[in-house]
Amino acid sequence: MILVYLEVRNGKVKKSSWEALSEGARRAADLGCEVHAVMVGHHLQDEAPEAFGYGAVAVHVLENSLLKSYSPSGYTKALSSLVEELKPEIVFFSATSMGKDLAPRLAAEANVSLAADCIQTAVVEGKLEVVRPVFAGKALATFGFTAVPQMATLRPNVFPLIETEAKTGDVKSRDVVVAEDQVKDRVSEELRTEGAELDVTEAEIIVSGGRGIKGPENFDLLKELAAVLPHSAVGASRSAVDAEWIDHQYQVGQTGKTVSPNLYMAFGISGAIQHLAGMTSSKFIVAVNKDPEAPIFKIADFGIVGDLFQVIPHLKTELKKILSE
Repeated sequence: MILVYLEVRNGKVKKSSWEALSEGARRAADLGCEVHAVMVGHHLQDEAPEAFGYGAVAVHVLENSLLKSYSPSGYTKALSSLVEELKPEIVFFSATSMGKDLAPRLAAEANVSLAADCIQTAVVEGKLEVVRPVFAGKALATFGFTAVPQMATLRPNVFPLIETEAKTGDVKSRDVVVAEDQVKDRVSEELRTEGAELDVTEAEIIVSGGRGIKGPENFDLLKELAAVLPHSAVGASRSAVDAEWIDHQYQVGQTGKTVSPNLYMAFGISGAIQHLAGMTSSKFIVAVNKDPEAPIFKIADFGIVGDLFQVIPHLKTELKKILSE
């Protein structure tokens, strides 16, 4: 059996979790086994049936009122008991902020290793093999596992969604026993930046700015450009975040978020290795920079040597024309 954790935010399962479930279904087909999904929280039964469209034959809904908000210790306790009961061969998480926090805790409880931020998976001789970037994205390494469950987090926006014909399955809802003193940490409040509807890790298009933006007020230009493009989000380099021009949640890079959009547009970003580590898996990269020697041009599919303040208005106008046709 393969078990996939489904992350629920604001009452909905995140797209990256459906990607992880889709990959789980593909690997289950290779192994000739079933893929199950698991959700943790409170009053989640209505969200469970959608998982059957992505290959799951069963969804385990672990309920407890103490787990209504995310609690690393509480969620680990709930998942650990299920893993001990089901004894899955493989456990997948999406490599979101929650997945990166929760998966290592579960791996520690199960006394197994964890492969993080994987971009490929395969079954070789009945065992899971994964590929993940190493050395700040400069190389790719293939890893195998010596113990079960074999656990991995999967990078969002890398694994394609599948939709199966099977739309029914078994929803197994249960109350999990978690004492209040075992929930030692929990989210008490979520603060969202106004207008930040889509996280950069899930965006199909990212419009990102660096020190070349010259000031916080000029990020409005990027937000206006992103508003023209569907399924897009604004990103930033560390230098822009360190200058307090934009909040850390927008940061892309080694100390920020790792992204894999279909299109990454870099405005005024020189291309330091720490930034490249977070976005080199983008499918298409466009860079605009006044410096023709900027490192970002070495990895860009299309580059413009010029003033971003002249390029962005023309680009926005042309995109509006194209998208209105």
